Amino acid sequence: MLNVQSFSAQDLPSFFLLLTLVGSFLLLGELLTRKFSVSSLVVRKVIHLSMGVIMFFIPTYFSSNFYPLIASLLFAVVGLVSLRAGLLTSLHAEPVRNIDDEVVPSYGPVLFPLVFFLQALVLWNGHVWILQTSMLVLGIGDALAALVGTAAGGRHIEGMTNSPKSIEGSVAMFVSSLLILSVALLVFRPAFTGGLAGEPIWMLLSLALLLALLVTAVEALFSYGLDNLFIPASIAYVLYIVEVTKMATVEGLLLGGLFALLVSLLSIKAKFLNNSGAAATFLLGTTIFGIGGLMWTVPLLTFFFLSSILSKLGRKRKARFDLVFEKGSQRDAGQVYANGGIAWIMMALYSLFGDPYIFFAYLGTLAAVQADTWATEIGTMWPNPKARLITTFKEVPVGTSGGVSIPGTSASFVGSLLICSSAVVMNVSWINQVGIVQSLLVIGFAGLMASLVDSFFGATVQAQYFDPIRQKVTERTYSIASDGSRVTNELLKGYHFVNNDLVNTLCAISGSVVAYLAVRNLAPF
Repeated sequence: MLNVQSFSAQDLPSFFLLLTLVGSFLLLGELLTRKFSVSSLVVRKVIHLSMGVIMFFIPTYFSSNFYPLIASLLFAVVGLVSLRAGLLTSLHAEPVRNIDDEVVPSYGPVLFPLVFFLQALVLWNGHVWILQTSMLVLGIGDALAALVGTAAGGRHIEGMTNSPKSIEGSVAMFVSSLLILSVALLVFRPAFTGGLAGEPIWMLLSLALLLALLVTAVEALFSYGLDNLFIPASIAYVLYIVEVTKMATVEGLLLGGLFALLVSLLSIKAKFLNNSGAAATFLLGTTIFGIGGLMWTVPLLTFFFLSSILSKLGRKRKARFDLVFEKGSQRDAGQVYANGGIAWIMMALYSLFGDPYIFFAYLGTLAAVQADTWATEIGTMWPNPKARLITTFKEVPVGTSGGVSIPGTSASFVGSLLICSSAVVMNVSWINQVGIVQSLLVIGFAGLMASLVDSFFGATVQAQYFDPIRQKVTERTYSIASDGSRVTNELLKGYHFVNNDLVNTLCAISGSVVAYLAVRNLAPF
């Protein structure tokens, strides 16, 4: 529950002390970078680390969250103004570059105080230790990851993110996070009053290990300052649903995390996923396996394994489409987010609010991405297939964005039915309440409609390019010439920012919305 407490006059000295302390760090950082030419990376990360320590102690010196909320908003505004105007060189002097050596903005200095603000709104009463723990991990762990990774030379992890991440940095993140989380859970143990109360020390240390693995994956996956938001948010979320809402248990999370880790490693071995896809699957799987149990896990695994296997079948027949589609059959993090991100959100919402209708929205989004995957895979594997553009019904080459075929459309409906069937097999009580036949029709229809939505967006707004080297239309933004040079493809239609992952996400959203609304009209829970 969001809570802004009334201000207290006794907090004013602490408020001005906080402003002075943070201002002093920023001024000292400016002095070191401008006058003494100290590396802006080192200065920025030392400030980052110091802010984590300061935010850890803020609840000790304030009786209410009023002034901490004001201060965090003020610091967020200062960070944003500095980013736009380039005022604080200690925060923004060193440009952030992606793997293509392009300069990109980093919103880390804005998101750091903002995530503190959000946690202070929710956790100040009774659970402020969660805020303290998450902010300390962010401040120390994330800073050490960057400093150690840079100092060690940075052996980059292949296929991980648009911003290079190093093995050494990830190791530093894991070790420091594990130590902080272990100590924090033991120190704050007397404050546990919910789901963590009474847990033995070895279970708390095991939870610290799982959380350290999760935040290490988060730090490796997210770039441009977004890790400043998602590192503390992931820690706070897990601890909140175990301690406060009790929608998950430590045992369930540990088993779910172990299973998700095994699935991710096996998927790399089978070349279903690359490194970033495996890291994203570990995060998604830990949440769904660890919180939802078998009734949420089986439908997800049904989609994952059936679609992954289908993507590998008929490789020779589909080879002619390899240069048409934006990505290959080995999924990366973007594809995991596009196909499973909405399901991930549905699980998170259910863990916070417990609404049973959300389960059907979850099945709807899995049916949507299954339908889309099956339509594409079966449509391209079918002997002598014929496809028509969904907007004009003119015949187009198979594999064209927005093209639909009878085999592909039929496969999309069958794939959707399999998602619901997997939940029926698990004897989910909510499905029995709605009715098995009704549930199958709702989820099957939701998946079918979503696949058509995907085709519509593919035909209208998804970016399509002309490959001058191979003289064909493609979803890829660039091509590789015979000499190894990169050639930018010409945009034929659509918008640059509307890629296949975005269209898949819209498909997933539509499936969840259709299923949610349909079931709400069928069954009052």
